[in-house]
Amino acid sequence: MASSHSSSPVPQSNSSDAFFKKEMDATKRCRPVQSLPDVCPKEPTGDPSNLCDSPSLVVDQHRWTIYHSKVNLPAALNDPRLAKRESDFFTKTWGVDFVDTEVTPSFYLPQITKEHFALYQQEITPREKVHERCKNICTPKDTFDRTLLHTHDKSRTDLEQVPKIFMKPDFALEDSLTFNAVLPWSHFSTAGGKGNRDAASSKLLQEKLSHYLDIVEVNIAHQISLRSEAFFHAMTSQHELQDYLRKTSQAVKLLREKISKIDKVMCEGSLRVLRLSLTRNNCIKAYNKLKLMATVHQTQPTVQLLLSTSEFVGALDLIATTQEVLQQELQGIHSFRHLGSQLCELEKLIDKMMIAEFSTYARNDLNRPLEDDCQILEEERLVSLVFGLLKQRKLNFYEIYGDEMIITAKNIIKQCVVNTVSQIEEIDTEVVVKLADQMRMMNFPQWFDLLKNIFSKFTIFLKRIKATLNTIRSVVFLVLDKNQKTRDLEDTLQKNSAKDSTVDTEVAYLTHEGMFISDAFSEGDLPPVAADTTSQRNTSPNSEPCSSDSVSEPECTTDSSSSKEQTSSSVTPGGVEMMISDDMKLTDLELVRLANNIQELLYNASDICHDRSVKFLMARAKDGFLEKLNSNEFVALSRLMEGFILDTEQICGRKSMSLRGALQSQANRFVNRFHEERKTKLSLLLDNERWKQAEVPAEFQDLVDSVSDGRISLPEKKPAATEERKPTEFLIVEGQKYATVGTVLLLIRIILEYCQCVDNIPSITTDMLTRLSDLLKYFNSRSCQLVLGAGALQVVGLKTITTKNLALSSRCLQLIVHYIPIIRAHFEARLQPKQFSMLRHFDHITKDYHDHIAEISAKLVAIMDSLFDKLLSKYEVKAPVPSACFRNICKQMAKMHEAIYDLLPEEQTQMLFLRINASYKLHLKRQLAHLNVVNDGGPLNGLVTSDVAFYTGNLQALKGLNNLDLNMAEIWEQKR
Repeated sequence: MASSHSSSPVPQSNSSDAFFKKEMDATKRCRPVQSLPDVCPKEPTGDPSNLCDSPSLVVDQHRWTIYHSKVNLPAALNDPRLAKRESDFFTKTWGVDFVDTEVTPSFYLPQITKEHFALYQQEITPREKVHERCKNICTPKDTFDRTLLHTHDKSRTDLEQVPKIFMKPDFALEDSLTFNAVLPWSHFSTAGGKGNRDAASSKLLQEKLSHYLDIVEVNIAHQISLRSEAFFHAMTSQHELQDYLRKTSQAVKLLREKISKIDKVMCEGSLRVLRLSLTRNNCIKAYNKLKLMATVHQTQPTVQLLLSTSEFVGALDLIATTQEVLQQELQGIHSFRHLGSQLCELEKLIDKMMIAEFSTYARNDLNRPLEDDCQILEEERLVSLVFGLLKQRKLNFYEIYGDEMIITAKNIIKQCVVNTVSQIEEIDTEVVVKLADQMRMMNFPQWFDLLKNIFSKFTIFLKRIKATLNTIRSVVFLVLDKNQKTRDLEDTLQKNSAKDSTVDTEVAYLTHEGMFISDAFSEGDLPPVAADTTSQRNTSPNSEPCSSDSVSEPECTTDSSSSKEQTSSSVTPGGVEMMISDDMKLTDLELVRLANNIQELLYNASDICHDRSVKFLMARAKDGFLEKLNSNEFVALSRLMEGFILDTEQICGRKSMSLRGALQSQANRFVNRFHEERKTKLSLLLDNERWKQAEVPAEFQDLVDSVSDGRISLPEKKPAATEERKPTEFLIVEGQKYATVGTVLLLIRIILEYCQCVDNIPSITTDMLTRLSDLLKYFNSRSCQLVLGAGALQVVGLKTITTKNLALSSRCLQLIVHYIPIIRAHFEARLQPKQFSMLRHFDHITKDYHDHIAEISAKLVAIMDSLFDKLLSKYEVKAPVPSACFRNICKQMAKMHEAIYDLLPEEQTQMLFLRINASYKLHLKRQLAHLNVVNDGGPLNGLVTSDVAFYTGNLQALKGLNNLDLNMAEIWEQKR
């Protein structure tokens, strides 16, 4: 409806309000006319008011249909007629706990108030006023709309007379169904008397079709009339457009003529210079390519020459460079079509040669004479081989070295045994053929020297392996460091290229050093010679170009022309300088894993030496040779093995448990035999002990003195020429006298042997602690059986166990108790913190010994208690004074004092007699109560007082008891 739009009367105004009003009016006026014919499937007829009843996408989209029906769940649940339905609806399925709860406001959503919309209202209010003013000015013209609608409805009514088949977009008379529908031939049959009727039918059909045609033509004319103004406006615009095109064509023609003149005057010469320059560059490239081909042609002879001097790395670098040149710069050259495969085969051959060479090197390095010299054999050769193997990703080469280590370790022991056996005349090698049998015929000094020699050889062997493996690891770490530096350099280049990539894309045609920009960008892909040539040309444009030979001289080498790898110089710890290229295709993870495997190989070398040493020990221990060693021999063997173990740990940095385990196993057997011998010895000593005080030899006093000085060890044997000292009656320990028996003196020596054995063999500390605890417990229990249990009567043949025997036994136990804390501290210093719980054995032993000492004291008191009970039960208060009973009691007390005073310390003697006195007072009190003698000052009381005074005087007259508080008043019953 362009004509209606353009011809509609709209008030003209220059203001924005008038323009806005014009657009709003046109939109209102044209909406019914545009929408109905396009979207209504069936055109309306009759009155325009019936348009509301016809279906329309514009109108029907707001009309309610069955599809608008929804289920509002909150409304259904809040139905007032179903008060309990809401809870029943959910609780039936989800349980009675599902009830409404108050939803707390979210902490993440702010509280919105009217103040939040204040700014928006301020901005929109002016716009709203403008909109209302425009809407009031531009009122719709209803009469014009009705006229248009009436005309449009009439045209649509006429078009409805035309069958719909003619309106189909796929209408075609070639289709038989369409043709039969339009021209039904069944009406034109010529049979019988139907000719007139058929003619009438055909005439009627023709008129109908003509009528349809007229209707269509009228509607077309009507539509043209409606759009006539737009049509004529378009024609007018077409003439103006043709005028513009004609002027533009003339301007373009004139511009082309000017550009042609400028091209002839200013550009042709410069472009010719550029073309010649590019031609010259191409000639130089061709010349360099030919020289490169000549260089590549010499690759195979050069590789053969390098291999003849064992330069594997150089040969591999040359092959890699040549392969890269063939794939990049010489790709497609027919004469080199077989060179790539030949180089691949040559590379495989070099791999085999390097592995064989490394195997030979490992064999020569490990089988050198084992002297103190631990220098690396041909370090440059080793570095070259390792670098070549890394370059070819042969990462399992260290396994070859590991296999050679096992073979060499076996040969070392075999050679040492052969050399030692050949120097011993007692062994006939013709009779005894096997090396193991020959070794078993050696005595301990010979076998010990052989073992020491094997350990020394193994130490040198491990040092040599460590030096070689450290060199290999250093090569690996240098390659790893180079990879890290290369990555850092690439990151830096990427950052710089990102900064330099900001190029002005608006300029399409510029020159860069005498070339187009595209050529300048591609210059980076050219060989360095081309860039050099360009720079030479630009720096001296007026000079004559130099010859090709002089220009391309730097391109005669393959490395600088095609290989983009870079090399850096690195120095190994041994001082060998090597060149590391960037074509190493090894990742950091692979290199780190390889370095760890090489370090693990050093640990394996230590394990191999220990395993071979264990087999050597077991071969000698088959006939029980090691179990028959005495303490000194086993300690020497243990120290030798411990020294070798520490040396290997220091060299390799890790503990190997096989030899340590074998030593521990032999140590356990030694401990068992050591303990059984001393326990048997102690048992024999106790069975023959008569429990009499023994004299203390000077050597035992020296032994005790050394322990007091903090040296828990057996003193060295002094030569016999020294002056012999007389034995003493008592053992002096830190100023105290101890009366002992001979068994206890030997027991102290045995205890020190246990402690010294722990110092010599630290690995058996826990076993020795357990065994020593068992020995001390055995002494305690056995001495208790012999003395308190009177077992000595049957074992030794004693007539009776006297108080002197009991006191001597108590003093011996006290001496052992004195040394238990010292022994405990000695073991504690040699135990691990997690093993401190074993020290509780000494606490239990100390408690058992104190209980035993207390039982002996109770036994002494019990002896006097029975004597008091026997004597005081017959006591009668009568003259003479003192009575015979008290004289007898004082006599027995004097005997008791005489028996124990020299054996026990004065403090213990006083405590013992206080307990005896308490028993005496108890029995006397009981007897006085029986005799009804009370403290009333009568004659009987006087007699008892005289007897008690006699007892007190005699008891306090004894040595060491003069200050004893007897408190004899307790014998009398207290008056109530």
